Amino acid sequence: MHVLLEPGLFSNDTVRTALVLGALVSIVSGVVGVFTVLRGQSFAGHALTDVATAGGAGASLAALSPLAGFIGGGVIGAGAMDAIGVQRVKDRDVATGVVLGAATGLSALFLYLITLQTTTTGSTQSILFGSVFTVEPSTLPDVLVLTALVLVGLAVIRRPLLMSSISPELAAARGVRLRAVGIVFMVMLAVAVGLSAIVIGSILSTALLIGPPASALRVSTRLSRALLIACAMGVAATWLGIVFAYDSYYWFGSGRGLPVSFFVVVDVLAEFVLVSLVARRRRRLLAPFGRGARPDHVGWI
Repeated sequence: MHVLLEPGLFSNDTVRTALVLGALVSIVSGVVGVFTVLRGQSFAGHALTDVATAGGAGASLAALSPLAGFIGGGVIGAGAMDAIGVQRVKDRDVATGVVLGAATGLSALFLYLITLQTTTTGSTQSILFGSVFTVEPSTLPDVLVLTALVLVGLAVIRRPLLMSSISPELAAARGVRLRAVGIVFMVMLAVAVGLSAIVIGSILSTALLIGPPASALRVSTRLSRALLIACAMGVAATWLGIVFAYDSYYWFGSGRGLPVSFFVVVDVLAEFVLVSLVARRRRRLLAPFGRGARPDHVGWI
């Protein structure tokens, strides 16, 4: 175990904070991500990462909490996409592209202004690629509250959200207020992206948001199981990333390790590839028996 777990791993307060934070963020990202994939809003999630970058950079310029910047920027971006037309499928890519372009421009401006204020790159690196080992323990209560709010909110709207995700026409026929459900979900998506940004950075936060949920939906035909698998895979990827990043300080003998975000993204990619191979083999084995088709998500409603 010494090969994997270097001395002082679990006795280090910074690592323990990172593990708790990583678990909370992975759970939120996994649950929100499953609905994001079902709704075909992965591109919107990616756009919100750029909005979160702008928010985080703006917060850094104003000497505010990065978490407040990430989430505040994401919520503003979600509102902008809804106002432009993200709820209408034919206008969704247009709305997302407009917000993405504006957010990228603001990010470039704010990051440039940050470089004028300081000669170090630590702030920019933290915004773009995360710095979970530098997160203060005092941030955990805020993350816990936001996690609880998102999970409770999703539990409240789960049925109309699922119905509108799988069949908007059927949902509208049953009286579901599509726009109201959509904007509430977009706010939750923005919060999930903002939380993920403090672990692996704003521009990489879609890795946790899309990777584990996409993998879970490849192997599960039940929503509850897909949610549990997505959360478990996200937590596993994040915890392994933290462990490997901590261990990497001992690999080079220079007191400088590799970033957590790198290992988390590699873990998420490895999980997706492995699950895809297993799912493909399973479909081949079941095909002669007529059971190789993909699950019909309409049956979840």
